[in-house]
Order: sequence, then structure tokens, then C-alpha cells
Amino acid sequence: MSDRSSGPAPSYEGRPLPRPAEDLFDQGLSFDLATMSRRQMLGGLGLGVGAFALAACGGSSDGGASATSTTSCSTAASGEEEIPDETAGPYPGDGSNGPNVLTESGVVRNDIRSSFGTASGTAEGIPMTLTLKITNLAQDAAPYTGAAVYVWHCNRDGEYSLYSQGITDQNYLRGVQVVGSDGTVTFTSIFPACYSGRWPHIHFEVYPDQNSISSADNAIATSQIALPQDVCETVYATSGYEASVNNLSQLSLATDNVFGNDSAALQLATVTGDTTSGYQVSLTANVDPNTQPTGGDAPAAPGGGDGTPPGAPPSGAIPTSSRPSSA
Repeated sequence: MSDRSSGPAPSYEGRPLPRPAEDLFDQGLSFDLATMSRRQMLGGLGLGVGAFALAACGGSSDGGASATSTTSCSTAASGEEEIPDETAGPYPGDGSNGPNVLTESGVVRNDIRSSFGTASGTAEGIPMTLTLKITNLAQDAAPYTGAAVYVWHCNRDGEYSLYSQGITDQNYLRGVQVVGSDGTVTFTSIFPACYSGRWPHIHFEVYPDQNSISSADNAIATSQIALPQDVCETVYATSGYEASVNNLSQLSLATDNVFGNDSAALQLATVTGDTTSGYQVSLTANVDPNTQPTGGDAPAAPGGGDGTPPGAPPSGAIPTSSRPSSA
């Protein structure tokens, strides 16, 4: 990082940085509120992460800073940007919209392919291992050890357990893991489908600890993971994912109603593997426990985020039905 003690005092949008020795994202709550949310600012002004970080270096997007200092500062700042806040959608299963799987014994588990408790169903599909690295921005992006991460997503047919017709008595593809000392949690699951109107995605919520997962009000971060197009196309060419082929062909990250602000710049997973042995999906989610959750960009309304009745299965699923746009 460049030496900020020389030259003009670092500023952003004409305002002196209250913590000139720190990155732009570490200027404190008052500064963040005055700037609006980082995501809103980036989307509204059409700026990329690099331009945002460049401003924090005391330079400008027109090349006012040296090439060396711009590169080092931009990399450090963008690597510590907070994961965007997103809607939990109408099928969270966290008690905020009907059923609450988080109060059930057995929800803390690694393998989420099968239902647990009194349910016995298993979700079929291409194997997928999901690894999330959770960092705490309030502690200089240290591993968020002890935090609890709740993950859920649709099945191979685009349906959600607990909500979709025929599987309301199932709770598969839902589970919680506690962040270890290395900052990661890992889930064994299946590759989710693409249903009509939404880019293929995985939901997750972060809680400060395992004891707090019983109430969705305790979540300190709610977001979604986007899956890469080339991997999705390969998976959806296999048996069982036929409905996803046409659904995906009509979508793009840029027009998705959740990822469209920045084409999932901070939410697009890294994926390796193949359809035979399965896929390894990974993403780093930087979380600031001091940030007030907003519910993301989807409009809030009774029933599931956009006025649809609770429990309506997504369109494009099998069987087909109308789906909420914020699923």
C-alpha cells in the first residue's frame, strides 16, 4: 500500500477521510452512512470496485494516483469489501416466513442432502461441496470463528423443501455449520437447479454464534452465492436437470433481480470439478457485524418479498407454478 503520509490528505467525494491511515471501507459507521451503502454507491454511480478503492488512496479514477500505489491500494480495499446484503427470499425456513428449521435438533450438520428429524427424503443431483470463508471486518477481516452459517437452496427440480408442493414435509438442502479457526464452513450438497426468473444461486445467513440461530432477527448478514454460467450449462446438460436448460438460456447475471447491481462481483463463486466426481464451490464472505441488515434490493411484502402467497413453489420447477421474483 502506498504511503499516505505524503501528498494531499486522502479524501473521498471531497470529504476528508476520518481515518486517513485506513482503507476506505474502514472509515467507521458515520462515514459509511453518509456515503450510503457501498453497494448502492457502486450501482448508482456505475463505479467498479477498483474505482472505489482508488478514491480511498487519495487518487482519482482519471489516473491521478501513480500506477504502483493505485494497484496495491485497490487490491487491498476490494479484498475487504463487505458481502452485499440480499433478500432471504420467500423460502428461508428460518421462522421469518412460516417454518423454522433452525429450532430443530440436528440442523447443525455437514451433509444437507437428506432430511433429518422425522423426515426421510433425500435430494438427488450432481454432488456439490460448498465451502464458505467468513471473515469479520470489525476485526481486520480475521476469521469469524464461532459464527454460525445457515445455508439453503432449491433442489434439482427448482423446488424448496418446507414450501414447495409435495415436499413441505421435507427439510433437506438446509443446514448450519459453525465457523472454525480457519474461518471456513463446508457443506455437502447437490448442485441446485435454475428456475424461471432467477440466476442459479445459494442462500446463506450468518449469525454471531450457534446459540443465536433460533431467531432470524439475530442474523448479522444475509446474502446469496451466484454460480458460474459455464458450470451451470455443463451440469444442466445432464439427466434430471432438463428444465434448467431453457430457464438459464433466458437469464443473465446483469439482469438478475438480485445480482444485477454489479453482476455478482462479490458473490460469484469459484467452482472446480466435473459432473462425474462433483463440484467444489467456494466463496469468501466478508461480514461486518456492525452493519444493519437491510433485506437487500427485493421489495418487501407479506408472504415472501414480493406479495406472493407464502409457500408458492417457483415457476420452472416440476410441477410448474407461479414463483416470487425475489426467491
